[in-house]
Amino acid sequence: MTNTFAVVLAAGKGTRMKSSLYKVLHPVCGKPMVEHVIDNMEKLGVEKIVTVIGHGAEVVKSELGNRSDYVLQAEQLGTAHAVLQAETTLANLSGTTIVICGDTPLITAETINDLLNHHKQTGAKATILTAIANDPTGYGRIIRTESGNVKSIVEQKDATREEQLVNEINSGTYCFDNEALFQSLKLVKNENAQGEYYLPDVIGILQNEGEVISAFAAKDFDEILGVNDRIALSQAEQIMRSRIAYHHMREGVTIIDPQSTYISSDAVIGADTIIQPGVIIEGKTAIGANCTIGPNSHIVGSVIGNGTTIHSSVILSSEVGDHTAIGPFAHIRPQTEVGNDVKIGNFVEVKKSTVGNGSKISHLSYMGDASIGSNVNIGCGTITVNYDGKNKFVTTIEDDAFVGCNSNLIAPVTIGNNAYVAAGSTITKDVPGEALAIGRARQENKEDYVKNKLK
Repeated sequence: MTNTFAVVLAAGKGTRMKSSLYKVLHPVCGKPMVEHVIDNMEKLGVEKIVTVIGHGAEVVKSELGNRSDYVLQAEQLGTAHAVLQAETTLANLSGTTIVICGDTPLITAETINDLLNHHKQTGAKATILTAIANDPTGYGRIIRTESGNVKSIVEQKDATREEQLVNEINSGTYCFDNEALFQSLKLVKNENAQGEYYLPDVIGILQNEGEVISAFAAKDFDEILGVNDRIALSQAEQIMRSRIAYHHMREGVTIIDPQSTYISSDAVIGADTIIQPGVIIEGKTAIGANCTIGPNSHIVGSVIGNGTTIHSSVILSSEVGDHTAIGPFAHIRPQTEVGNDVKIGNFVEVKKSTVGNGSKISHLSYMGDASIGSNVNIGCGTITVNYDGKNKFVTTIEDDAFVGCNSNLIAPVTIGNNAYVAAGSTITKDVPGEALAIGRARQENKEDYVKNKLK
């Protein structure tokens, strides 16, 4: 979107959050609030984004990286003063500037786009995003002329009885003609009880110059929620969580109980997948079609193929193929790749390993730093002994191998193609293909042991 710019206000510490984490970095559905705002600006194709930072400046810059330019508001002297810090970056440009707060994660790109279109259609120098409130108490009221343009913004304490009945309120998000914005900002004064420079004063300055001021009402009041404390943070989380769940359901995903399901804003889920209660899906997770994600499963930053079942298990930063069954109570740790038609059963832990197509690790096993081929059977209680106290070593199990129950595979070691490991073995050296390895003490029975012991 050419000749369109954005100023994101993210300099406040947020003292009411009572947190060492700066306000705009508090997450909503797994992502910092300010990042939701930046995401929406990027969806709109804004030509230049400038984020005003102050408290926690370096942390905010680290989180957003090169997705934005930055200007510093060293002293917190009000919203007009904050926008003025972007003068060196934007002042000489011709176009439209969106001013939006970094603590408004619920405003959608669609609403901002509608605001921009309305701003251009009305030929206004400034357009205010408003909303209709059931209870407008505490908000600035939008007073319109008979033609529909904005006459004034009246704060609660200054409103007459008639004005207090108005339920259209100021959201704090605006569109401005960029050149008019920065010319007017220099005229804003701080003659108020707080001694601060307020951005809404720009509206009055432009009106006094005879410019058209417009307003556009958001369809959903929830969108304008500004998060200033933990209560509002919880409300934003609940609203966005419902929004995300409804989106997936409209796209063909069954979510049994949306109220107990947590899905990140970046997750992608295929049609006809069923999400059971208590599921948590975080980060950039992609789940295929026709999957079943069972109760209380936790999936973070992973890719799940089509037709796969995850039952009460944890999967972290890993890939799982098609028609595979995980769980119950399995733990797939980061950097694991599980193939198609695999079974990883109850109380199995797999870490930084590959598991080939058709292999089975049915129960009570640990596979760490392992390369497991196709159609391998890992017996109950088998572990790869991959750590010597200083270094990690790899266990290689080739295609069609069979590892019996309660085997210890002391890495580095290779179990060859179609080889067998007898149950209860401790394997310390390579097993050739098609061989049988037995690494256990020979059994010896002591006849009459109990009788002799009693004597």
